[in-house]
Amino acid sequence: MCKPFIRLPLDAILLNFKNSHKIMLVNNKLDKSFGPVGSASGILIFTVGLVMAYQSLLALLVALLGAFFGFSYSSTHIDFDQKRVRFSNNLFGIFKTGKWINIEPNMAVGLKKNNRTWRSYSKGNRTYDCTQIDFRLNLYDSNNKIILPLKKVQSVVLAKEELELMANLLGLKPI
Repeated sequence: MCKPFIRLPLDAILLNFKNSHKIMLVNNKLDKSFGPVGSASGILIFTVGLVMAYQSLLALLVALLGAFFGFSYSSTHIDFDQKRVRFSNNLFGIFKTGKWINIEPNMAVGLKKNNRTWRSYSKGNRTYDCTQIDFRLNLYDSNNKIILPLKKVQSVVLAKEELELMANLLGLKPI
């Protein structure tokens, strides 16, 4: 019989880690840049390009294009020591873009439900909708406008726990 998956609370892990080491940087992966269908297609094109590179060097260009579509994603980097965050688009899954934003005391951390639907069309003009429902921890400015998403969480209970933890670690008020 399989053992059930036990998830340790993030705050217990971070507090134990913080007591022995400094928390430097946390990377939270958010979304694939081209959605689930575009990412799967990109990985397929990348694989075909690598296989065909044996016969033609032009196929390396196809593999490069497939790698861009297949492995690019967005993420948020949080530096708890220096109190700053960065929204980043990771091109090819390697090259990070984006600039750091310093966290100010008048900012806040909040929770928002996110409904995202990815739509693609087949040759027979059929639609394929892929709906993703999750909760985002967002950084808000002093006017309660969203600056950037900090983390993506699947359940509302876990999102509320993460909201309290993130607010405590960044020294911000939760909204």
